[in-house]
Amino acid sequence: MFAAFPLLALPVLAYNLLALTVAGGFGGSGAPERMSAQLFSIRTASHTQWPVSLADLLLAGALVVLFIELLKSTTSRQVAIVNHSLSMILFILCLVEFLLIPAFATSAFFLLTLMVLLDVLAGFIVTIVASRREIEFSDR
Repeated sequence: MFAAFPLLALPVLAYNLLALTVAGGFGGSGAPERMSAQLFSIRTASHTQWPVSLADLLLAGALVVLFIELLKSTTSRQVAIVNHSLSMILFILCLVEFLLIPAFATSAFFLLTLMVLLDVLAGFIVTIVASRREIEFSDR
């Protein structure tokens, strides 16, 4: 049943935990500053400093998870339908958080929400295309 769990819930949960630890909790306005604050910097080959923030790390991890979710959506097992449904619920929760809770009105959370939406759309589209191929037509 682990295959039915939408893995994009993990970065969303991580963002929720980070937003809760900011002073003021969900209503706090310190989340954008905390997420965009520089954690460290990397010196690039062009000898410039690349600042890396918490939001950057969270989004990079979420992109890896999105890739895994897209691979999972190519299966045509019945558990994939449950996964798509749970991903839709996750998208609705993300959308509500983004629209109604001040701590979630950040670009990082918007991009996480967009990734969840892409997972939902890709899952349903791949399932529809795969089921269309399984239908056999006969010329009678």
